[in-house]
Amino acid sequence: MREVSFRLRLFQRESERASSERVLGVLLRALTAANVEYLRTHADAPRLYRAGVRYQAERWPREYWKGVEETLSDRHGDCEDLACWRCAELIVREGVRAEPVFRYRRVGRLSVYHIVVRLPDGRIEDPSATLGMSRGGVTRRQLGLG
Repeated sequence: MREVSFRLRLFQRESERASSERVLGVLLRALTAANVEYLRTHADAPRLYRAGVRYQAERWPREYWKGVEETLSDRHGDCEDLACWRCAELIVREGVRAEPVFRYRRVGRLSVYHIVVRLPDGRIEDPSATLGMSRGGVTRRQLGLG
């Protein structure tokens, strides 16, 4: 098996938001778990912030979620790719129980989600911002991130 793809229609209607958010949480934890396994079996994999990858947004409305290996190969990832890699790295290499979480804001008619890392003490780390997420468009402040 070389590639696994999910095709889900989430966030289609406002009435489905709560259900879609629950599925989003499950998928974020699953990508983190896959990355944990990858890092446990690839001890030579570089650390996220030293890997030479950068943040790159995907074209709306598609979302392609990538694990560590694919993100390394592409040399870029978007928020869920980077946050789930960072969570796995913290879990495997530092023993920190980090978890991916989302932030949501309504900006005009657009629903915007952004994935970040929550540390055990509640602090938030944003790998996308660290790796070049633009301040243009929807801002970190609009997402409640500063």
